[in-house]
Amino acid sequence: MTVERWIRVIAGTFILLSLAFGIEASPLYLSKWWLAFTAFVGANLLQFGFTDVCPLGWILKKLGVPEARAACP
Repeated sequence: MTVERWIRVIAGTFILLSLAFGIEASPLYLSKWWLAFTAFVGANLLQFGFTDVCPLGWILKKLGVPEARAACP
């Protein structure tokens, strides 16, 4: 997988977990403050869409995740 796909997978996982931990109707509820983490991840995704700058992307690149696949001729 590429950096951008990993960013989507990790962000989606963080959002789902933080919603599960932050919504009172959830059996995994811990605190409503987990919803702030949901907002943080969403804001990061929004700024990544406009600026193409993502701290998670930098970390993944340092870990050796490829940026993009070569296009097939």
